[in-house]
Amino acid sequence: MAGAASSPRLPSAKPLAIVGAVCLAAVAAALVSQHFFDMQPCPWCVLQRLIFVAIAIVCLLGAALRVGAARIAAASLALLLAIAGIAAALWQHFKAAASASCNLTLADKIISGLQLDSALPDVFAPRASCADAAVSLFGVPYDFWSLALFVLCAIAALSTLRRRA
Repeated sequence: MAGAASSPRLPSAKPLAIVGAVCLAAVAAALVSQHFFDMQPCPWCVLQRLIFVAIAIVCLLGAALRVGAARIAAASLALLLAIAGIAAALWQHFKAAASASCNLTLADKIISGLQLDSALPDVFAPRASCADAAVSLFGVPYDFWSLALFVLCAIAALSTLRRRA
């Protein structure tokens, strides 16, 4: 149809679905580390779990909806959450891990304020200090693995937003 205006293209659901699945896999890996390898989480670790779960929910909802505006909103919110995750991972590595206690920090207040530590203690209860939780996997600190995944989530969200523009 020559001359017909093309309708705006619906952003692809695939990147959002992949980001959601990867974030859930990251939380599953953290739970395996905790429950099978005794790598107990600190409040900042738990906050990052919460952010990964939030990104997963937002992305999977955005992928499920067949409305372009919903997918754009999901990608935008995922980007903001990924930036928050980047900040949390950096704070954990450079500030919190150097302190003997991370009790009553912002992360601790958020988790206890949402009552996630009592509602789902096996997932969201901090069980170690930030210094004790500073462990590595293949020589890379856990918080840097988390940081890398948050950066990838941000890139995927930006990619989804750019495709729409």
